Amino acid sequence: MAFEIPKQDYSGEIRVTTLGVGDKAVTVGGENSYPFHTFEGDMPNAPKIAMEIWDKDPGDDWAEAAKEPYKDVLGDPVAWAKKVLEYEPDLLVIQCQSADPNGDNAPAEEVSDRVKAVVDEVDVPVVVWGTYNHEKDIEVMRLVSEKCQNKNLIIGPVEEGDHKQIGAAAMGYNHTIAASSPIDVNLSKQLNILLGNLGVKDEKIIVDPTTGGLGYGLEYTYSIMERIMMAALTQEDDKLQRPVICNMAHEVWKTKEAKLSEEEAPELGDAAKRGILMEAVTAVSLLMAGANVLMMRHPEAVKLVRNFISQM
Repeated sequence: MAFEIPKQDYSGEIRVTTLGVGDKAVTVGGENSYPFHTFEGDMPNAPKIAMEIWDKDPGDDWAEAAKEPYKDVLGDPVAWAKKVLEYEPDLLVIQCQSADPNGDNAPAEEVSDRVKAVVDEVDVPVVVWGTYNHEKDIEVMRLVSEKCQNKNLIIGPVEEGDHKQIGAAAMGYNHTIAASSPIDVNLSKQLNILLGNLGVKDEKIIVDPTTGGLGYGLEYTYSIMERIMMAALTQEDDKLQRPVICNMAHEVWKTKEAKLSEEEAPELGDAAKRGILMEAVTAVSLLMAGANVLMMRHPEAVKLVRNFISQM
């Protein structure tokens, strides 16, 4: 008697969203079963990898292993973006770290000009990520949205405290919103409802559930993402049927285990391999929880994760 694999019945599916414009635009979502459960349903669009740059030299904020592939271009966002494109990411991420009021606090006009300079030089979809400071992010993202009109950027993080202002700007200039909530199913749903009430179309929303790194909250993130997927696929909760983006690299590489040198922690082994594996393991875990877009940093970690996606 032949063995028959037991199968889960699904009544919902994740909405399809297109990111970027032109020939290099990518489509995410569309799955109607749990991640990689292609024996139960369809997964028409493979997860995508977005590789990040900062709009300033990260200096000591980055581990030496993470800086090494880009050491000659860290002070020039346009050159850095072109270097990243050599690794053929599906998307590019610009982290607007210079805007941070607790750091450089660069003027919004200056930050938005740097973002536009990068956007004008690349042909892949671009994610523009702010500082989690409502006042500064509103100022920066309004200008970015206007200067990069019709580029269909992914603007984030858009939170409840700034969703009206940034949401209106993104809507007005035809961009996609990364709706960010603090690792909570109900808050994620609530923000999607608020954006819908504002007039943002369903296909213009991608969910950021907030991400923890390996050993620093990853298990909590994983469980919340699982619950979002369950609600979307088996409970037909149409307010949660959105693709998911994970801002994960920053969370991984800021941990002490990723930044400690071999001299400081010889018991942890090779520092470069350690950081790369921490990023790759975090990425694979998030893929298994339902991530559609991963924001990553190190090319070797990207290579490992790409291999995993292709094998799955």
